[in-house]
Amino acid sequence: MNAVGLMTGTSLDGIDAAVVALEPRGAGYAARLVRFASEPFSPEFRARLRAALPPNAATPAEVAALDGELGDLFAGIARRVSAGIPIGFAASHGLTLFHRGEASQTIQIGDPYRMRDALGASVVFDFRRADCALGGGGAPLVPYVDALLFASAERDTIALNLGGIANVTVLPCGGAAADATAWDTGPGNMLIDAFVARRTEGAQTYDRDGAHAARGTPNAAVVSELMAREAFYLALPPPKSTGRERFGEGLLDAHADLFAPLSLEDGAATLCAFTVATICDSLAEYGLPGALVIAAGGGTHNETLMTLLAARLARTGCTLERSDAHGVPADAKEAVAFTILGYETLRGRPASLPGATGARRPALLGAIVPFELEGLLAQIRAEVAANHVR
Repeated sequence: MNAVGLMTGTSLDGIDAAVVALEPRGAGYAARLVRFASEPFSPEFRARLRAALPPNAATPAEVAALDGELGDLFAGIARRVSAGIPIGFAASHGLTLFHRGEASQTIQIGDPYRMRDALGASVVFDFRRADCALGGGGAPLVPYVDALLFASAERDTIALNLGGIANVTVLPCGGAAADATAWDTGPGNMLIDAFVARRTEGAQTYDRDGAHAARGTPNAAVVSELMAREAFYLALPPPKSTGRERFGEGLLDAHADLFAPLSLEDGAATLCAFTVATICDSLAEYGLPGALVIAAGGGTHNETLMTLLAARLARTGCTLERSDAHGVPADAKEAVAFTILGYETLRGRPASLPGATGARRPALLGAIVPFELEGLLAQIRAEVAANHVR
């Protein structure tokens, strides 16, 4: 079955859309990327999104307007990327408007009814709240898919997502999905993006290829002080999740005394080093030394970040590779992941890991906006039955 996965992350850069051919295979899936597209938000729409995010207080009217407009944007890219391809369903992460994992609170927007009507297909959405209802943090959810795609019987593996927030999935050699642990380590691209946007007065919204950071020098004293000041989250044991509320632009204001003396280049380099320190210190405490680290997400394009990360991981015998080398393009991984989560919802199987979210038990994730649903469920039952026959 072909499905469309839709993802927009905390970086607020745009929408990723993947058409994925899914086939149940053993306990997991064969997932083949058929087509992928990424479209940026307009500067005007991005500005409206930023104005609606904490610590700002958007009106209900503006939230409703953004929800509808974002739904139209999701619907548009989904139609374009799937043109000429029969689609069984779409699975949409939505855009996280608010997330406080420790309080089991989360909300995503992006009207799924507009997507259903545009695609003529059922839509699975709102994946996080079922986990929150069971006392979980609602994140990270992709670790369930990481276990299906990257677990190895030959060596320990760690899946690393470098999005706006960085998160890891620790997969012991030969372990089952339930053996995985996962958590948000802290910032990914978000702080670097915010710093560059401020210093360039909005002319640049991110550090392309890590070019600014490559010309700068990390300030070790600033990194150490940031680690100390943000220890409230960084020192917490897994499971844990975080978001823009802690590691967004507000952090630059909270620690303005540290950033004011830094040039654009030195600041970008220092924030790369801070991101690397939060990831590697967390893995040193709760990860697996000598593991293969498989990285995906927009941060894999920041060569300075990746170089610093590879060097720091090597100290514990870990090897860093991009997910492309393992059959999943780094830019498409999370959009692919949500097609699998959507299939699990339609199949009626729980797809969260309490070891990752802290929930009382695995949760059946997602809500369904139906379109000819009985036919879709019959097709899924047939595919699952064929898998059992093999």
